[in-house]
Amino acid sequence: MRLIVSGGGTGGHIYPALALIEEVIKKEPDSKILYVGSTRGLEKDIVPKKGIDFKELEIQGFKRSISLYNFKTVALFLKSVHKSKKIIKDFKPDVVIGTGGYVSGAVVYAAAKLHVPSMIHEQNSVVGLTNRFLSKYVDKIAVGFEDAIKQFPKDKTTYTGNPRAQQVANIKSDFNWSEYGLKNDVPTVLIFGGSQGALKINQVVSNSINQFNKRSYQVVFVTGAKRYDSVMETLSNVKLSSNIIIKKYISDMPNVLPKVDLIVGRAGATSLAEITSLGIPSILIPSPYVTADHQTKNALSLVKNDAALIITENDLSTNTLMKNIDFVMHDKDKRDEMANNSRNMGCRDSSSRLFNLAKSIIK
Repeated sequence: MRLIVSGGGTGGHIYPALALIEEVIKKEPDSKILYVGSTRGLEKDIVPKKGIDFKELEIQGFKRSISLYNFKTVALFLKSVHKSKKIIKDFKPDVVIGTGGYVSGAVVYAAAKLHVPSMIHEQNSVVGLTNRFLSKYVDKIAVGFEDAIKQFPKDKTTYTGNPRAQQVANIKSDFNWSEYGLKNDVPTVLIFGGSQGALKINQVVSNSINQFNKRSYQVVFVTGAKRYDSVMETLSNVKLSSNIIIKKYISDMPNVLPKVDLIVGRAGATSLAEITSLGIPSILIPSPYVTADHQTKNALSLVKNDAALIITENDLSTNTLMKNIDFVMHDKDKRDEMANNSRNMGCRDSSSRLFNLAKSIIK
């Protein structure tokens, strides 16, 4: 297969793309793959390190207010479409797949205009602006949440799940809590606000440390690298019990997750794909700073299946946090029930489904 993949800006668009690429190489080792990303997104640093050929486009998103910035956005989009057509003509892909982000808009649109088979993958339960635009032009649409199906043309749309789920589910974990100075036979909750950390979550968890000190379960609190120093300064006069560990970040998160009994964190699509693929109960605190409040919609898909609890950021406090964590961690039967419900939502063949869908549109 000759494949162009485009997706960028955040890990939520990049990691599903990388999971798909891994599946393609596994199924068809002789495949030629090109990743087209943006000059501004994380993909320019992440993708080349994976040994994947990479080209970049200068592109930016629209502001929702009337602004001169948007005139530049249109000009960059048209320039990127022109450059994408040249890239596509030179590479001669069998199929072009977009996983979201503004850069995928230019690349997939260019493919459609050149009559090259094209497809998009929508990770969230609320459809993003780029994929809403592209849905008119592509041959197939894959979605990570069944709730997204009704927002796309029915005849084009297929539920595949998020390819990151299959990738994580296939990892054989050799992690041992003793590496963190914790015990392997004690239930453990992981609190994680994302790679950069989440200010409100960090503040509330810091204020709750004295209560966590008294609990029988273990707590792993990941602050995010840029917020670690401020958290540790806040806690400088607080003695941590042996059941608590605070870390900047966890570099091998997929290896650690299978050993977690409860995860507390945001409700990004990729995180939820990982959680459900492994069958982990969760307490979700959706970010209120995302487009169309899509993290709340993502979280509710788990809540309605009794796989997760939800706390809005406005309602987040020491009281609500401790009440919800204690509810799950002090009741093994409840944890097991939520874990089973989470596992039943996981799509552990998602990469294969997406690969097969892509193969179906190759001429």
